[in-house]
This record gives sequence, C-alpha cells and structure tokens, in this order.
Amino acid sequence: MLRILLLATFALPACALEPGEIIVLSNKNVPASKELADYYLNARSIPAENVVTLDLPKDEDISRKDYDEKLVAPLREALSKRKGKVKCLLAMYGVPLRVGGASPSSTEQEELKKLEPQIKEAEELVKEAEAAVKKLEGQRGLFGIAIVLRKERQKELDTRRRTREGLSRRRGVLSHAESHAAVDSELMLLWWDKYELRRWQVNLNHFQIPESERKDKTVVLLTSRLDGPSIEVVKRMIDDAVAVEKTGLKGKVYVDARGIRFDPKGQDTGHGYGGYDQSMRDMAALLKEPGNMDVVLDDKNELFSVGACPECALYCGWYSHANFIDSFKFVRGAVAWHLASSEAVSLRRADAKYWCKNLLEKGACATLGPVAEPYTIGFPKPAEFFGFLATGQYTLAESYGKTVLFSSWMGTLVGDPLYNPFKANPRIKEDDVKPSPKGGRSPFFGK
Repeated sequence: MLRILLLATFALPACALEPGEIIVLSNKNVPASKELADYYLNARSIPAENVVTLDLPKDEDISRKDYDEKLVAPLREALSKRKGKVKCLLAMYGVPLRVGGASPSSTEQEELKKLEPQIKEAEELVKEAEAAVKKLEGQRGLFGIAIVLRKERQKELDTRRRTREGLSRRRGVLSHAESHAAVDSELMLLWWDKYELRRWQVNLNHFQIPESERKDKTVVLLTSRLDGPSIEVVKRMIDDAVAVEKTGLKGKVYVDARGIRFDPKGQDTGHGYGGYDQSMRDMAALLKEPGNMDVVLDDKNELFSVGACPECALYCGWYSHANFIDSFKFVRGAVAWHLASSEAVSLRRADAKYWCKNLLEKGACATLGPVAEPYTIGFPKPAEFFGFLATGQYTLAESYGKTVLFSSWMGTLVGDPLYNPFKANPRIKEDDVKPSPKGGRSPFFGK
C-alpha cells in the first residue's frame, strides 16, 4: 500500500539560491557556449571561477561512456575543493541534452542471447492460446461445455501472458532499458556513486520527503539549462528574467485541462491522467483565489486554439504530443510548459514541433519537458510547481527542485535558475501550496 505523507510533519530543505552557488557548464567545442556563459555571468554577477569548460560532443546527445569520462569526471575534479558550496549546475547552450543508456556486460549479453528464443517461443504460445479462446467465443455446446472450456483456455492464456511478461521484464533488466536520461536530471546526482541507472532515483529535494529520509544522504543538486533554438533566444531569456524580476511578472494564467476526473479511492494514486488533470484544475483555483490572478481554465478535451491566449504570463496544459499549437502571445518573462511525452527531445532542431523549443521561440522565458518518454509521473504537479513559484520565495530552479519527483530521469528545466518572477509581487503564501491532488497517495515509501 502507498502511504499518504503528511505535509505538516516535514522539514523542508534550505533554499535561497545565490549567484555564487551556481556552477555554469560550457562546451569548449561550441563557441556560442562560452559566449552565452560570459553573457550570463555578467547579467547575474556570477564569479568567473564558477565556469567549468568541458570537452564535450557538439550534438544534443552524449554516450554514457563520454558522459562519465568527459563530463562527470572532470566536473567532479574541478569542484572537489568547493563541493559544499555548490547548490546548482547550469548547462549552457552547447552542452548535450540527453545521455544514452548503460551497456550490458558480457555476462548480461550472453544471458540475453539465451533469452531471445525463449521470448519468441512465449510469444508464439500466447498467439496460440489467444486463437483457442477466440474460437470458443459465442459457443455454448452441450450442457454449456464450451463455456467451461473457454474459461480453462482463458486461464491458460493468462498464464502464458504472465510468462511472456516476466521474460520481457528480464530482457529489460539485462539490456538496461530506460537507463538513458536528461543530462541535467542525471547531474542532480553528480556526487552519487554507482547508483541504479534503470529508470529513476527519488529526488530527495522534493518537498514531501521527510527530513529523516534526507539525513546523512549524499546531496542532490539543483539543475537547469539555458538553451534553445538560437543564441539570440537564449540571450533574450536571460535579459527577460533579469528585467521582469524588478517589477514582477504580470499577465494572464492559461490552464488547459481535459476534464478527466480524479477518484482518490480509485487505482490512480494521483500520478496518472486523472491526478495530473486535477492538479491543473488545482493550479487554476490556487492562482485565482488566493492568488488573485486573471485565470482562464479550459476543462474540455480540446486544446486552446491558435491565438486564443493573449497576454500569457503562465501556461500549463496538455495533450498535443510533439505538435505545438501557436495559441500564445507571451508577456515578457512568461513561464510555460506542456505536459506530453517528447517536448524536449530537441531544443535546437529548426523543423522540430516539440513544445519546449517552440514556446521559447515564441517568447517564453522558461519551460520544462522530457527528453524521452517520462510517463506522467516524470513531470512536477502543476499546482505544486506554479504554486511555489507564485510565492515569490523560490527561484525557478528551486521551485522545480522542490516538485519534480525523480532525478536520473527524463525531465529538464530550461531557463535562468535564479529567475524569481514573483519576487517583487508575491501572489500567494507558502502555506497555500498543498500536495496535489487532494487525496493523492505518495509514490515515495509505498510497500
């Protein structure tokens, strides 16, 4: 059973991110990477010694071997004498976006070879059993014997399917499936040694993690990246963040939910479609009252149409997979993201229709998204992420770090980590931010 975590009993990690606590990563093989690193240092008064220049591939992808040898190893060495002073790693334009999966060992490769014919045989047996069940559909026979036979064949089919699924899971383990990740999410665990790369690790900075679970554990870093479709866009993102902080972000909130109901007593623990859809409605309610913001909530399956969202300051919605819809006229400093499976697969490819790249190109100051399939649970809850941001007490990186559930997974945050859009005009109090949706169950310590 998954246990509900009581927020009132939690001690939250210390925050207040400062410029001197950020390490800026640049790629020596991409001239624009150094140019933008210098631009950011000047904009945020970050010490020059906080730049670490690395010899990395120019592409958005990096192999696991190169990640370990060309990124992690030299970065650890560069920061070894100031490990305790670093809170956040900022990857600049030119630093790879996605790290490849781990490779099977020779022993695992041998077992995989033996496993493949077993899986093929299991698949044939499932097809055979499916055909037998289908043949008996609608038949009764003498004394209903066909119904009895169908039940027996169905049991046999279920057994064969379980066998096939078990073999497939074993293949996934041996092949290190889902061990690829966003570079930034992996870098959250810079100081961790030999952790499991398949799937994810719990983000110990999450606001629902009890202090007892963080105690004596290796630190988890905040991460972000300043990246996008062009050098000009990245410079504009930096300029917008610095400028908007002085007066505070103003504009409308657009939330595009889908009308999917969440049942706290159902199978959805709050991390499925219903849970995230409800969190979008929770976001809308929170920012409207007590946030006193101008909120537009669409709770129908259809998405906002082209040009339907003028004066957009905040946006969250779904689901248009890898198919950006130009609905927005952003105000300066806007924070916007779309919940779908591939929206940060590339931030630079010119013809890409992924949401992250296009939101930035259309004027957003910050966004977030996955570099590969993250499942819904790979995203922050909208009410939690935007809630902490709207308090004015937390920067962009801190708000993300407090609400993303996992590290070593698929999500990446794109924007100035120091950006605090509501510092000058807080909209809500921290006590207003609750775990969302109400009645959801924690994924952290279930048995």
